[in-house]
Amino acid sequence: MTTNAELQKLREAAVPRGVASLLPVFTDRAQNAEIWDIEGKRYIDFAAGIAVLNTGHLHPTVKAAVAAQLERFSHTCFQVTQYESYVRLADRLNKLAPGPTPKKSILFSTGAEAVENAVKIARAHTKRSAVIAFSGAFHGRTMFAMGLTGKTAPYKVGFGPMPGEIFHLPFPAEYLGVTQATALAALDTLFKSDVDPSRVAAIIIEPVQGEGGFYPAPVEFLKELRRLCTEHGIVLIADEVQTGFARTGKLFAIEHAGIEPDLMTIAKSLAGGFPLSGVIGKAEIMDAPGPGGLGGTYAGSPLSCAAALAVLEVIEKEHLCNRANAIGALLKQRLNGLHGRHGLDCIGDVRGLGAMVALELVKYGDAHLPDPDLTKALVQRAAANGLVILSCGTRANVIRFLVPLTATDAIISEGLDIFERSLVEVAGPAREAKRA
Repeated sequence: MTTNAELQKLREAAVPRGVASLLPVFTDRAQNAEIWDIEGKRYIDFAAGIAVLNTGHLHPTVKAAVAAQLERFSHTCFQVTQYESYVRLADRLNKLAPGPTPKKSILFSTGAEAVENAVKIARAHTKRSAVIAFSGAFHGRTMFAMGLTGKTAPYKVGFGPMPGEIFHLPFPAEYLGVTQATALAALDTLFKSDVDPSRVAAIIIEPVQGEGGFYPAPVEFLKELRRLCTEHGIVLIADEVQTGFARTGKLFAIEHAGIEPDLMTIAKSLAGGFPLSGVIGKAEIMDAPGPGGLGGTYAGSPLSCAAALAVLEVIEKEHLCNRANAIGALLKQRLNGLHGRHGLDCIGDVRGLGAMVALELVKYGDAHLPDPDLTKALVQRAAANGLVILSCGTRANVIRFLVPLTATDAIISEGLDIFERSLVEVAGPAREAKRA
C-alpha cells in the first residue's frame, strides 16, 4: 500500500514549494462531508475544498448530471461550437442575480479569471482605468487579481512590480478597530489626494472577506458604496467567489445589504467541485467589450455547466439557504459556549453570516494580541484528531468554518466535538504555562 509519507516524499521532489498544502495527507475518496485518505483514515470535512463544496462531495444529482454530459461530449470550446448548457446556465444566473436591471453572464474557469475579466468589462464600459480594492481582500493569484489582493505575504512576495492604478482602502472591520466611518473617510481622502473619481473604473469588494478573516462588510457601508459608485459612474463589483451559492444564508451575500451591484464575480461552489467561474452583470455593462474581447479555451466547460445546473437545482430543492442559517446557528452556539465550558481566554470573537462562520484566536482575550501560533497548532491537531479545518486572516489567527451545507447535524456535532477537544489540547498547555 502506498502511504501518505511515501507520496509526500514524491510530492516534495516533483512539485514546487510555491503551491503549499495544508496537510501531509492524500485523499483516496470523499462523500458529502467526509474524506478518507489513502491509508483509510477518516476525516470530517469543515473546509469543503475552500468553500467549493456547499453541496458536499459528489452530490448524487451533480454526479449524475456530469456522467450524463460525459456520455455526449467533454469539450468543443464555446467560441467554436456552442452548447445548450452554457446558455441555459447563463439565463438561470441572470434570473437569480439580485436587482431588477436586465443581466447577462459570461463563464470562465477560475475565480481569478472572473475577477480579471470583471475589471476588463468595467474598463471597457467606463473608458477609465483605476480600480479600488480593500486591505485584507483576496481576489486571486493571477497578476491583476494579485494586485487587487490586499495581503502581501504569501501572495505578493517576490512577484513585483504590481500592476498600476490599483488603490487600497481599509476594510471596515469593527473587531480590528476599523469603523465604516474610517473606511469612508479614507475613500474621500483617496479621491482628493490620489485619484479623481472620474478616473476610477471600478470598486471591488467581498461582501464578507474570505482570506482576510471572514469579516462581513457592514450593510450601511455597502449601501454607501453603492450610492457613491452611482454618483461617480463607477462600476461596483461584488466578489462573490467565496460567499456565493447559499453559503451566507442568501444565494449571494450582497443580498443581505439589499443593493444591486453592477457586476458580480462567481466561482467555487457554483459547480460542486468542477472548475467553473463567471461574471454576472448589468446587460449594458456586460456588452461593452467587443466580439472576441472575452473568452477562453476552457471557459464554461460543458461538464462544469452540467454540474452547475445541477447545483442550482440542489440549492433550491434542498433549501440550502435555510440550511446555511441553521448550520450557522449551530456553529455559533457551540463556539460561543467554549469559554464557559473550559475557561479559555484565547477566543476573541465568533462571527459570521449564515454558515460562513469564523473564530478569532487571541492571547489573554485581547483583540490586539493575535495568536497565529495557536491557530496553526490547532489546525494540525484537529487534523490529527480527524477534522479538516482552515485558517485565514491578515493576522493568521482566524479559524474559518465552511461546513458543506448538505452535512447532517450528527456529522457537524461530531466535527465540533473534535474541534473542541483539539482546542483544549493545544490551548490548555499554554494556559497552564501562563499560570505557572
